[in-house]
Amino acid sequence: MISIMPVTEEDIVHILEIEQEAISPPWTHGALLSEIYRDDSFFAVARSGQRESTKGSLLHGFIILRSILDEGELLQIAVGKDARRRGIADMLMASAIKNIEENSIRSVFLEVRKSNEAAISLYKKHGFKSVRLRRDYYTDPTEDAVVMVRV
Repeated sequence: MISIMPVTEEDIVHILEIEQEAISPPWTHGALLSEIYRDDSFFAVARSGQRESTKGSLLHGFIILRSILDEGELLQIAVGKDARRRGIADMLMASAIKNIEENSIRSVFLEVRKSNEAAISLYKKHGFKSVRLRRDYYTDPTEDAVVMVRV
């Protein structure tokens, strides 16, 4: 069974592993750690089984959403390679949407690589719409970003 729960400091090492395979460029340990303690951040993980502090494969994915007043930005969402296509990203998005609604956030923005059709499909499923293109937004490799919003 997969559960969505708040991130802990022990989770950061596993999140870094997922980032290495899913996000370019990945965040640093310090950036992820500081996100845990931000009052304006929703940072959650998807995990199976009981919480463990030892290294293991229980952590499957994570999501980071930050807000200011009534506006939010989805900063990251990623699922480990071995856990993809099991609905985990959908569960993470649903938990973020619940957080958005509970905190009266009126709109949420995000950027996504233009070639990332799976992510774009996920975002559309959760009510996001494409609003514009940012040329050469991403590096390594250089690629346009689709800006999406959910209101």
